[in-house]
Order: sequence, then structure tokens, then C-alpha cells
Amino acid sequence: MQSTYMAKPHEIKRRWYIIDAAGRPLGRVATEVARLLKGKHKAIYTPHIDTGDHVIVLNAAKVVLTGKKLEQKIYYRHSGYPGGLKMTDCATMMRKNPERVVYLAVQGMLPHNRLGRAMLKKLRVYRDDQHPHEAQKPLVWEEGPEVNEEGGPAVE
Repeated sequence: MQSTYMAKPHEIKRRWYIIDAAGRPLGRVATEVARLLKGKHKAIYTPHIDTGDHVIVLNAAKVVLTGKKLEQKIYYRHSGYPGGLKMTDCATMMRKNPERVVYLAVQGMLPHNRLGRAMLKKLRVYRDDQHPHEAQKPLVWEEGPEVNEEGGPAVE
């Protein structure tokens, strides 16, 4: 009888990927980033272990919101004190802090537990196309490429 493969933490090889969000819908970018952070693009994916890679999102200020989301979508946060509810519309948030818009979209697509928080620590979002991670030799992630056994892009 063959048992289901379960990845062990020491077997996981993490890579760094760059995703350019310029001109792409926010939800499409966020789902692709969440998939990479969870490790679902790898053959060794195990639901209860963080098998994902590091992701760098560039051009967060140039992400596109469809429909009337820019005027109608509202972000809420609470200080924890009575009357401490703060509301910010998406247009203001995109003007002041577009990195947070992408971050919150990805956060909503990850598990809401300690595993999801560990995955979220591997996400870096930048407003423009500059980033300080050249030493990690990140690979540019094309939308939905084929992957090999180690989770990297398949080379023909």
C-alpha cells in the first residue's frame, strides 16, 4: 500500500519570485501571490506545512481595480478602544499606501491562523519597480508557468 507523501520542513527549498502588478487586476495578482506563498505550485505541497516561496510584488501603485471598487470599497480597522473604528476608502488607500492594498488582498486569501501568518512573512510589496533583494537572485514569475519536481520553472 502506498501512503500519501508529506513534506518535511528540512526538505523544502525556498525560491524568490518577482511578480509585476502593473496594469493587472488586484484579485488576479493576489491569487497568484497567495498560491506561491502557500506552495501550491509545487509537487511537494502539504496543507499543514509552509512549503511556499518568497514573493516580491512590484508596482503596487499601478494595480488595477475593476468596477466601482475604487470609490465603494472600504477598509476597516479598529484600535480596540470604544469608538476606535477607522474607515478608509480604497481611493485614499491607493493614494497613500498602495502596498497595504495588495498586502490585505493577499492576506485575505491565506489561512487565518499561525500558518497563514508564517506564509505572509514571505511577502514583500513595493510601490514601484525598485526592490532591495538582488542578493537573493529572484526569478521573474510568468503567469502560470509549468513547474518541475523542486517547484521551480520547468526548463525544456
